[in-house]
Amino acid sequence: MWKEDVTAESFYDFDYTLLRFSLDPLCKLDRDERWVDIPVTLGNERHVVRVEAHGTTSEPKFRIYSESIERKEELLAHIHNLFQWDRDLEKIHEHFLDTNLDQLFNAHPGTPIVKDFHLYDCLMKTIIHQQLNMKFAFTLSTRFVQQYGEQINGVWFYPTPERVAKIDYNELRELQFSQRKAEYVIDTSKLIVNGELDLEELAEKDDEEVMKRLTKVRGLGPWTVENWLLFGVGRADLLPKADIGIQNALKFYFERDSKPSIPEITEMSQGWEPYRSYASLTLWRSIEG
Repeated sequence: MWKEDVTAESFYDFDYTLLRFSLDPLCKLDRDERWVDIPVTLGNERHVVRVEAHGTTSEPKFRIYSESIERKEELLAHIHNLFQWDRDLEKIHEHFLDTNLDQLFNAHPGTPIVKDFHLYDCLMKTIIHQQLNMKFAFTLSTRFVQQYGEQINGVWFYPTPERVAKIDYNELRELQFSQRKAEYVIDTSKLIVNGELDLEELAEKDDEEVMKRLTKVRGLGPWTVENWLLFGVGRADLLPKADIGIQNALKFYFERDSKPSIPEITEMSQGWEPYRSYASLTLWRSIEG
């Protein structure tokens, strides 16, 4: 067992991160004790890393624990990439104080991007969740992982693309997947296994190139790609305008009688660049419980 203490570069609301993680029944965490166990896959190896908060939003400090001394540096790098502690959230906060979202950001300072644990996991979850209400979406993704994934020390790991590519469509239908959703999940995994879709390589491309390439994959529309870029890759400047939650949050914040249209969102979001992902997260946050 090793442990490492880390201090974030700027303020950081880890308690909000835990709240977002807690929406997923597959996550093992304790919001009162302020820790979460992260499933980390390195090649064929699976590791569990605990991230524990000891500081405050204004002075964020963390302690990281895991077992493998040999893979310590790789595990630390993965955790740093996941939580993006090097992002200057104070600079982003100052940016939005000069926009029409100033009151929103003053109400919710230090809101970070909350990434999913791996690129493949995020893509599968996003495909499963598209066009579903949140409760049933998490029911489906939980059934999927518990049926085909692996549990280590109480922590769930998503199944590998190789495992998913071998599933029969009817097996997912038995879990209440629609036929099309079953096909999207399995067929996308087959593309990855066959080397036709490299998520690590794709994550290095710019947003426009990723959108162009991924929307060519059957079942992956703009909403899915935007969410993968935001929650999988951690891109800073994404605003999913077609997302119902974003539309509802904007309706509430601007005290409108109806949800704004996509052209209206384009107009009202002028000046949010290059940090629109943080506007998205903070808008979602404003209507979450």
